[in-house]
Amino acid sequence: MDVQQLLSRVTDDLTPKRVFGEPISQDGVMLVPVARVRGGAGAGSGGHEGEEGTGGGAGIDAKGLGVFVVKDGKVSWQPAVDVTKIAIGGQVFALVLVLAIRSILRRRR
Repeated sequence: MDVQQLLSRVTDDLTPKRVFGEPISQDGVMLVPVARVRGGAGAGSGGHEGEEGTGGGAGIDAKGLGVFVVKDGKVSWQPAVDVTKIAIGGQVFALVLVLAIRSILRRRR
């Protein structure tokens, strides 16, 4: 795959359909999933004298953000909950709390 094909493929993958998923309808409620999508590509060429060198790569990162809910002609936003961030935040808070308590107890001695 040459550089132009690589860049064309990444560009084709970064479409609104990657950000806004196919609507899902059931019982008079329509959900439109929404994601943050980022992508990039790079390529290079080089080599030692008399040798040809090439290289390239591409990547796409997608994260679900939530859904638009359409019900009775009204639209509302329901964000996705990132449980991993909540868990890490709780662990960091607990660690800071333990270190602060340890520091206070050492000062009292």
